[in-house]
Amino acid sequence: MPVTIQLSESGESRVVDAGTPVRDVLPARSPEGLPYLGAIAGGEIVSLHTPLAVGGRVRGLTAADDDGWAILRRSMCLLLAMAVRRALPDRFLRVRHSLGCGVWATLRDGDEAPERPATARECAAVEREMRAIAASDEPFVEELGGYEETVAQFAAEGRHDKVGLLRHRNDPIVPLVRCGAFRDLRQGPCVPRAGLLSLFELFRYEGGLLLQMPSRSDPGRVAPFAPQPALMRVHREHARWGDILGVHGVGELNQAVAERRIADVMEMGEALHDKGFSRLADLIAARRPRPRLVLIAGPSSAGKTTSCRRLAIHLRVVGLRPVQLSTDDYFVAEKDDPIGPDGKPDYEDIRAVDVAGLRKDLAALIAGRPVKRRVFDFRAKAPTWTDESLRLGPDDVVLIEGIHALNPILSEGIPREQTFKIYLSALTQLGIDDDTILSTSDNRLVRRLVRDHLFRGHDAKRTLSMWPSVRRGEEKWIFPFQGEADVSFNTSLDYELSVLRPFAEALLAEIKPGDAEYPLARRLQSVLRNFHPIPATAVPGDSILREYIGGSTLRY
Repeated sequence: MPVTIQLSESGESRVVDAGTPVRDVLPARSPEGLPYLGAIAGGEIVSLHTPLAVGGRVRGLTAADDDGWAILRRSMCLLLAMAVRRALPDRFLRVRHSLGCGVWATLRDGDEAPERPATARECAAVEREMRAIAASDEPFVEELGGYEETVAQFAAEGRHDKVGLLRHRNDPIVPLVRCGAFRDLRQGPCVPRAGLLSLFELFRYEGGLLLQMPSRSDPGRVAPFAPQPALMRVHREHARWGDILGVHGVGELNQAVAERRIADVMEMGEALHDKGFSRLADLIAARRPRPRLVLIAGPSSAGKTTSCRRLAIHLRVVGLRPVQLSTDDYFVAEKDDPIGPDGKPDYEDIRAVDVAGLRKDLAALIAGRPVKRRVFDFRAKAPTWTDESLRLGPDDVVLIEGIHALNPILSEGIPREQTFKIYLSALTQLGIDDDTILSTSDNRLVRRLVRDHLFRGHDAKRTLSMWPSVRRGEEKWIFPFQGEADVSFNTSLDYELSVLRPFAEALLAEIKPGDAEYPLARRLQSVLRNFHPIPATAVPGDSILREYIGGSTLRY
């Protein structure tokens, strides 16, 4: 049966037989000369092996595209896992998390053994094997396996992360990806062949292996490695939380749900958060001279509002009285919003904030003068002023949160020694399995999807359509100022996607195949399906998660 497709790059329309692989309708390279790694066809992100079932647009993806780069990273992780399996058959790999344009992984001497430092010999052996596989240009083949056969194979290989994930599924057919004799669970599209994975560097870093890849902005060469010690410390701290909780992957989390142990996991995760806020309060109280301004920043949906409220409680415990502000309440009116390169309002731009008004209020508060509280009405899209009068006592501190809070422009005129700066992130240590990391960006997007629907009146289509602009804004306005922080704090909770799943799935189902946001919605749905749902009633009232699902016992 013939289907009509349109190639997005050229605009050419073609009639092809249904079942024709995507690779057969695309040229080998993009107009920029980059190889295609996958495609969007039928509204979904697919591999180049995928047969065309329906007509419509077909767009090739390269490493310069966000979705194409995700295919590259997923494939690189499989190449790394395959090389470890071949070069170090008695070792077990765990890909821990992303780090800039790379991923950081650790080795263990057994599936249940603790992680230990990788040796120079091991790193060299794995790198040689990776380059040999890439040079052989072995194909990545998508195939299907029977459930019992697949579980038995993974169990025989000691790959209990896969067995644990499959334990909580019952589909008779399991999607797999194979390269040579190496098989893995297919968690999304991969490149068609290993020869496309020749651009990488592998070296030891922080006791593990750092696999460095090209960047989206310069996909033709391996990106220079820029150490991020503060970010690495946050990751390692959260990994220790995973060790304490006994949960490193989604399979273990689902097992805790099935065995009704999830309440313990949730309580311990929340207690670790609370301990972290207590430590922050102690640091602020002990600082000399005493800070007058505490600034909390982080990317979208990092938990800034709740973190500000919980830190305020702990500051009061140590004898300080914080006055709380939010940069969101200093947004300009809709008519004054800056316009981004896509012609839409750019809410991430610092010009979306009334910087002059905020600095004026901060200066007045620190000088001991009263200030009327300003709030932003997100439905009316305009600032308003309440009757509440704010005043700072001699031992009080201003506590302000927002995406721009670490930008020196906001605190201009206030001596640095009078400020204490905190950078928030939401860096999950949880992996879908040992070879597949859970995207921190996806985690935050699901948070934002639910929150914006419940509290800002946004449907899923609007939230997803805004996300590229949000991500661009983070790269420009937030991430460059991480180094300004005195302390970094991680707000991620390993159980949160299980709670957010029922909320998010209903919203994502509103996105239809003809919508531009459909590929992203489908990808998020595939991630969420890995998680057993947890009822929202189980979430404590002061949890950061309540910022997104409602029902918080904190005053916002």
